[in-house]
Amino acid sequence: MKLKNTRIQNLIILLNQVDQNQQFHDALSLYHASDIADAMQQISEDTRKQVYQKIDLDLLSDIFTYFDHVSKYITELEPDVALALIKNMDDDDALSILDDIEDTSFKNQLLARMDERSFKDIRFISSFPEDEVGHMMTTNYVTILNTYTIKEAMRSVIDQAHEKDNVNTIFVLDQMNNYLGVVNLKDLIIAREHTKLEDIVIQNHPKVYVTDKVSEVIEQLKDYGEDFIPVLNKEKRLVGIITLDDIIDAFDEEMSEDYAKLAGLTAEEDINETILESIKKRMPWLILLLGLGLIVSSVVGIFERIVEQVSIVILFQSLILDMAGNVGTQSLAVTIRVLMDEEISGKTKLKFMLKETKIGGTNGLLLGMLAFCVVSIFLVSMKHYTLNQSFLIAGCVSLALFLAMLTSAFVGTAIPIFFHKIKVDPAVASGPLITTINDLIAVITYYSLAGLLLLQLHL
Repeated sequence: MKLKNTRIQNLIILLNQVDQNQQFHDALSLYHASDIADAMQQISEDTRKQVYQKIDLDLLSDIFTYFDHVSKYITELEPDVALALIKNMDDDDALSILDDIEDTSFKNQLLARMDERSFKDIRFISSFPEDEVGHMMTTNYVTILNTYTIKEAMRSVIDQAHEKDNVNTIFVLDQMNNYLGVVNLKDLIIAREHTKLEDIVIQNHPKVYVTDKVSEVIEQLKDYGEDFIPVLNKEKRLVGIITLDDIIDAFDEEMSEDYAKLAGLTAEEDINETILESIKKRMPWLILLLGLGLIVSSVVGIFERIVEQVSIVILFQSLILDMAGNVGTQSLAVTIRVLMDEEISGKTKLKFMLKETKIGGTNGLLLGMLAFCVVSIFLVSMKHYTLNQSFLIAGCVSLALFLAMLTSAFVGTAIPIFFHKIKVDPAVASGPLITTINDLIAVITYYSLAGLLLLQLHL
C-alpha cells in the first residue's frame, strides 16, 4: 500500500507538469492505467483536459475503464474524442460507460454518431439483464474455421489482430458458426505446417451461456483462471467472450453484495449516495428486525417472575446472547462460502452441518467450563454469595452458554442451507434472521434453566 501511495504521489506531480514535460507521454506510459486513473481523480479538471490531449487513444481507453465514476470524466472530453474512446473499448466496457453517463443529451449525441456495427454490438449486449452473463461479454475476439490449415489459420489471426485485442486464445468454429473449441496462440505459432488444426484444438475449454446467472457461474469461472471464456447462445453458437478482468470484477462485486446482505442491507452502499438513499436501503431490514426484537422482548417478559426473584440472572444475559450471536455469525459466514459451490451434494451439506454443530458444541463446552469458574469467583468475591449459591448460578450460566452456542452453530448452518435449497439467496435472508433467532433461543434456554435450577431453590 505504501508503494502504491508513493506511485500515486509521483503521478500527481507528473500530471501537474503536463505542459512542461516534452516526454510526458513516454513518462506516463511507465505507469499502470489503474494508478494513472487514481492520480487523475485527484487533480483539477483543467489539468485533466490538458492530459487528455497529450496521451494516445489506447492509453486513454485503459485509464477510463478504471475511473470510479466515469460519468464525471467522460463529459470533460470533446464529443469526437469521447466517441473514439468508446469505439476503442471492448463492448462491455463501452456499455458500462454509456450506462454510467448521466447527461442524457451527451449520451444520445454519442449514440447517434456511433457506427452501425458498434451500435449493434452494444445494443445486443445491453439487451441482457445485468445479472446475466450476456451483459458482461464482449465481441472483441478472434475466430478461425476448423477447415483451415495451420498456415491459413495463422494468416487469419494476423488479419484479425489489426482490429481485435484478445488474440491469445483463438476460438474455433465450423462453417455454420457452431462453437467447437479453442486454440492457444502459442500452440498455433509452434505448430508444424503439416499439423492438423484439429490436433491442437482444446474441446473441453470451459464455456458459459448468455442467459446464465453471473452469481451461479462466477465461482466456477474463477477456479478455471482462464483469460477468456466463450459465451454461447442456446443454439451453442459463439456470440461473445468474457475476460479474466470481467470475472474478477464480477466476483468482487458479488462478494461486496453478499457482505452488504449479511449486514442486513438491500444493496451495497456507495460513498456518494445521499443520506436518504442510504436510509431507504437500511430501513426495510431495520423495521423487520424491530418487530423480531419486540418478540424477543416479549419472551423475556414471560420470565418476569424469575427475574423478580433471582435478579442476578439479568447480569449474565448479555453474555449468553453475545456468545450465541458470535457463534451463529461464524457458522453463517463459513456456510455461505461453502454454498458458493453449486455442485456440493446433500450428503456433504449434512456432514458439514453436523461438523459445525460439533464445533459449536465443543467450543460451548470449553467456554462454559471457563465461564463456570469465572462467574463463581465473581459471585463469591464481588457479590458475596455463598459458595453453594455461586456454584448453582454459575452452573446455570455455563449450561445455558453451552446449549446456546450448540444451537446457534446448528441454526447458523441450517438456515442458509434451507434458504439455498428453496432457491432464496442465503446471504440476504440469513444474517439478521439468524441473529434474532439465536437471541430468542438463548433467552428461552437461559431463563428456563434459571427457573428450573434457581427459582425452586429460593436463592
